[in-house]
Amino acid sequence: MRVIAGKAKGRKLKAPAGLDTRPMTDRIKESLFSILGARVPGSRVLDLFAGSGAVGIEALSRGAAWAVFVDRDARAVGVLKENLGTCGMDPAAEVYRSDVQRALQVLEERGCRFDLVFLDPPFADLQAGTDALGMLDRGDLLERGATVVLRLPHKAAPPGGLERLRAVDARTYGESTLYFYEYGGKGEDGNGTV
Repeated sequence: MRVIAGKAKGRKLKAPAGLDTRPMTDRIKESLFSILGARVPGSRVLDLFAGSGAVGIEALSRGAAWAVFVDRDARAVGVLKENLGTCGMDPAAEVYRSDVQRALQVLEERGCRFDLVFLDPPFADLQAGTDALGMLDRGDLLERGATVVLRLPHKAAPPGGLERLRAVDARTYGESTLYFYEYGGKGEDGNGTV
């Protein structure tokens, strides 16, 4: 696992040992950032269920202004902080060792707003990802036009019943599907189709 492009290109990233974190492969990461393209530079990024932090670190390497990483596992957070240090990304990052729902509440209380959000819930606990997506949909953490990317097993159905997040794309890579949502803002219906 490595940083693919940008100022930290080629830096090797560690993955938490003995955890079921399913780090995103370089191939999927490369495709994801090719799709996101010009949305990354200058963006404020939220990496939920961050594990090693590979996705958020890739965004920072490609010019994102700031990133918040959230994971509840102490070993994952330790590796994530080490990866940030290795890549020289510490000044542009905040790390929360927390349950995702609690972290979202704290970030909203602080008045934080994000342009890009990555959700990569454990495949053994997909409800956690659905709950986090619902909180983002109902909450006040996203800028108008923000992009949210949800990674699920390719056979899992994406969550429905969203009010302000509109499904705009889906891409399958092996065992994973990336679902892309765009945030319309308050008063807009999110029941778009993929």
